[in-house]
Amino acid sequence: MEYCGLCVEGVDASSCIARSCFSRMQLAFKTRNSIKMANHKRIHATKNCWNSKMAQKRIQKELKEFQKDPPMNCSGGPVGDDISVWRACILGPKDSPYESGIFYLNICFPSDYPFKPPKVTFETKIFHPNISEDGVICLDILKKEWSPVLTIAKILLSICSLLDDPNPDDPLNSAAARLLKTDKENYIRTVKKYTLDYASKK
Repeated sequence: MEYCGLCVEGVDASSCIARSCFSRMQLAFKTRNSIKMANHKRIHATKNCWNSKMAQKRIQKELKEFQKDPPMNCSGGPVGDDISVWRACILGPKDSPYESGIFYLNICFPSDYPFKPPKVTFETKIFHPNISEDGVICLDILKKEWSPVLTIAKILLSICSLLDDPNPDDPLNSAAARLLKTDKENYIRTVKKYTLDYASKK
């Protein structure tokens, strides 16, 4: 049996060479994977940067249009210098239990906007079947029905419509949905109380 100078006695040269080749293959594989991973990260970072610039351009365009022609009973704009974070305000629809209320919302645009919807939540506490206690909104256009042609103006108008026409069959606040279905008068009283307590002009 022949031995390699680097091997311990008892291991033949062919076995040593095989192990050496295998080690080199492992090293080559790891190196190739590291290069691929680095390239992937670089491409991903470039893509994110491109998406972010595209999102900023789109948001700036929407902001300009929003300020020029704001939707009825709605206002909003960036918080500080960050154009991807907005604060908006809507007035409770007339002839609804939310009438006279001023409701504030937080809007956060993703880096791949408008291909993904913004995250919109109520800051003002509200009693509504399709709005959770922590302000999450159940609205199709903010989820599966989202389209890049939609804008913040259209979203705010849709939220106003949701206040006026709740859907108790698809609730996020089960207590509000149940009350609307079983005792509408009490539901209206509760909504008005919330509006007075949390969304009053005072």
